[in-house]
Amino acid sequence: MKKAILSVAILGIFFSANVAAQTETSGREKVYRATHTKVTELKHTKLKVNFDYQKEQMNGEEWLTASPYFYPSSTLTLDAKGMLIHEVALETNGKKSPLKYDYKDDVLTINLDKTYQKNQDYTVYIKYTSRPNEVKQEGSAAINDAKGLYFINAQGKDPDMPTQIWTQGETESSSAWFPTIDKPNQKTTQEIYMTVPDKYVTLSNGILKDSQKESNGLRTDHWVMDKRHSTYLFFMGVGEYAVVKDKWRNIPVDYYIEKEYEPYAKQIYGNTPEMIEFFSKKLGYDYPWAKYAQISGRNYVSGAMENTTATLHGSDILQKPGQFIDENTWEDTIAHELFHHWFGDLVTAESWSNLTVNESFANYSEYLWNEFKYGKDQADYHQMTDVNMYIHNPTDFKKDLVRFDYSSREDVFDLVTYQKGGGILHMLRNYLGDEAFFAGMQDYLKTNEYQNAEAHQLRLSFEKVSGKDLNWFFNQWYFGSGNPKINYSYTFEPVKKQVAVTIEQTQEQPFQFPLAIDVYENGKPKRYNVWVNAQAKNTFNFDVSKNADLVNINADGVLLADINDTKTPEQYLMQFTGSKEFKSRYNALNGIKDQVGKNPAATKLLSAAIKDPYFRTRIKALQLMDLSNADQLKALGADVEKLAANDPKTLVQAAAISALAKTKDKKYMPIFEKGTNAVSNAVKGSSVGAVIAIDPAKAAAYADKIDLEGASETLAAQMLPIIVKNKVSSQMANIAQFAAFYPFIKFQNPELGKSAEEGFNWIMTSDNLKATESITKILGQAKGQIGENPQVKMMISQMLKDGLNKKMDLLKQNPQSSASINKQIDALNKAIEDFK
Repeated sequence: MKKAILSVAILGIFFSANVAAQTETSGREKVYRATHTKVTELKHTKLKVNFDYQKEQMNGEEWLTASPYFYPSSTLTLDAKGMLIHEVALETNGKKSPLKYDYKDDVLTINLDKTYQKNQDYTVYIKYTSRPNEVKQEGSAAINDAKGLYFINAQGKDPDMPTQIWTQGETESSSAWFPTIDKPNQKTTQEIYMTVPDKYVTLSNGILKDSQKESNGLRTDHWVMDKRHSTYLFFMGVGEYAVVKDKWRNIPVDYYIEKEYEPYAKQIYGNTPEMIEFFSKKLGYDYPWAKYAQISGRNYVSGAMENTTATLHGSDILQKPGQFIDENTWEDTIAHELFHHWFGDLVTAESWSNLTVNESFANYSEYLWNEFKYGKDQADYHQMTDVNMYIHNPTDFKKDLVRFDYSSREDVFDLVTYQKGGGILHMLRNYLGDEAFFAGMQDYLKTNEYQNAEAHQLRLSFEKVSGKDLNWFFNQWYFGSGNPKINYSYTFEPVKKQVAVTIEQTQEQPFQFPLAIDVYENGKPKRYNVWVNAQAKNTFNFDVSKNADLVNINADGVLLADINDTKTPEQYLMQFTGSKEFKSRYNALNGIKDQVGKNPAATKLLSAAIKDPYFRTRIKALQLMDLSNADQLKALGADVEKLAANDPKTLVQAAAISALAKTKDKKYMPIFEKGTNAVSNAVKGSSVGAVIAIDPAKAAAYADKIDLEGASETLAAQMLPIIVKNKVSSQMANIAQFAAFYPFIKFQNPELGKSAEEGFNWIMTSDNLKATESITKILGQAKGQIGENPQVKMMISQMLKDGLNKKMDLLKQNPQSSASINKQIDALNKAIEDFK
């Protein structure tokens, strides 16, 4: 699973909620979350289903073949959430014999006809109705709803929303649509007969074996998965999709896409076959399934999900040329979910405590794909961004990567399992070397294929291949918490002609690790690789002819650590020009942010950075500079103008245009006006902002030109003040992501928060159903992330009540629009109820 990417606003809530939860639970007794005990072994699951769109229910028949796992057993216990159970029977040679059963508290206990022995199979028949809206379990920060089966616009009342059905099994929600043992260490083959209106296409795991027309405009599709996989990976998707065909070798690769986006399917998904080939070769293990399909679902409850052979993506994957020309923002997710088909689907975590063997690898696959396709700088930038999310969230510091004491199983879908876990694998790769690292991954897959595994089995595979003992590594990084927090200093000893570098770890539990140190003499670095012992202080001596100009630790950027760097702008400039490693260059650039405009070395660094071959470095430099400063404009202006006009990356052009806009100089107007007609959303957005900064009268005409639906948060934030100030009504619904969280944005960014608040009040005093419902939907999706934080809930509730009062006043003033305004009032009342 790839979690939804949280907006700036939601992140604020997320961190606040986590801090509160940490305080609330501190001091409680820890619990041990044992791996589920296997009493029964599932063998095969056969389902026949059809859907009641009006009631948003599913009628199901199930034939479940199983046997006792080891000990003899006369009962079968299944998870079955929110269902009606109509019939339970033993089926033998096509004949049904009724069985006694008990169904309460979402558990179906079936008394079998006798005591069965290990490997003695039986088949139980169950007729049932799935009622997802009766499911009691709630969502979480990672997966914001947990009812398993979702009917989207089932009655077709929303003209702007397609009718779809999709399922979401992780963590334990498959049992909301078929009775099963809903634990990750249960694997079974499957087949599903899905009866749907003939206008819809279906998707499930495995291959489409048969499709039969039925009466009344219906059709039954028969999907078969003949390889065992975990029950949480079962999937059904139904809707009006175009199916765009692709392939890898002789394996079908299909893209199920909403018809409006069909022309762009290959731009969205087209790298998939190349990814499959790359991962197959890198792992030494070919893609193991009969097909690979990808589909998107509206109102999806997370980011994306690796259902075996049938990945489900959130609708943010649906992009158009204005977005693609900048970048495919979903490509990392496409790689992530595909990689799960080895790490997660082929070999599956035996328990949620060991989720790292699924998600940390999927996270690291994003690095591997970026490194292969776009180069090491791109991979390092991606991982640096990921790891910094973990480093800067103090609530995660005390969490073990493998943890058996979580409050909710979905708590492990966090920055530790994903972002930190990916960084840990990068350290392990660099410690073992590429050959041993990838051979260890191959051994792990081959040893545990179609089974379950845990972190110890991962360690054993790496040890088997490399011959190295890795207990020290796994004890620190997998079964321990935190990371090194490092201060360092260095002194020159003129008699010995040595520089002594002291590494001080300030966290409570010291770590041991390899460390790359660059010592600069005469502006040139010399690399030393040292071993830091698990103690508070380590000192290393290096021969030099004179005092070092600069010492740069973690010079290769591999160590996952929080390093306190205090360097002068001149030293940062030396580090930038002397280092070949992206992270060292980028950290140097970031290090001068408080010296921009104050120190000539900072300006020189910016001048070097905007010529850097890697585009993210150029963007960062452009964001740091202030061309309203005459000295900076003189030193940098000409180069920035060239970037604005000619850089091969549209994102750099956009950043350069925004940098030039700060001058408010009309001589750049031709560049800005040309940019307003660009295909690129980023260039267009920056150009519109620049034109309006110089000529505010053009705001309404230009702001209306940008398609903000699905646009990046950066572009939307850039346009927010322009849209609100100039009351660009056509864009009202597109500012909801900020308006819905204005009380929290104000804490982080007062200027943006002020515009967001004005936008909220504008929406609430306007008769705009789409904009109002956008706010309530966004808040509904964030509810799981907020948890039970009373302060946050109170702030949202008060905001909604203020909005409701404004809508009531609007209704009094406009009784002729009562139908539309009443719908908005109903949506607000429902949202207020949700946040009580």
